[in-house]
Amino acid sequence: MCTKNLPYFLSGLVVKGFGRGSKDLGVPTANLDDEVVHNLPSDLNTGIYYGWACINGQVHKMVASIGWNPFYKNEKKTVEVHLLHKFENDFYGKQIKVIIMDYIRPEKDFTSVEELMKAIQNDIAVAKKQLQQSDKITYKDNAFFTE
Repeated sequence: MCTKNLPYFLSGLVVKGFGRGSKDLGVPTANLDDEVVHNLPSDLNTGIYYGWACINGQVHKMVASIGWNPFYKNEKKTVEVHLLHKFENDFYGKQIKVIIMDYIRPEKDFTSVEELMKAIQNDIAVAKKQLQQSDKITYKDNAFFTE
């Protein structure tokens, strides 16, 4: 895993995804536009990451999936951000800013939706724990979010 690019800062518009995060998994995601995906560093591995995301002026912990989502056999690479906060409304067309702090695990094909959901819940637990560390929590107030 190449971590020399971390933390990695990105921003883009939230676009409609496949609709699986909320419906199938109960884990809504903010999908970033294709331009953001195309501009990712070539040596940034696909997989699951954690960090901070700002939408509507509020910063929240997040878990992000970057890649092909092998379980769903995606034909295009995506960046999907799950903010660890319950929102009343979606934010299609809004600008989101993300700081990817660190890598959790590689992408994986799962044998069932239940197995995938268990892994996602574990990813969320890892993110919550890691983002409490003082070297990570300081990024919550990074100037990038207010620029």
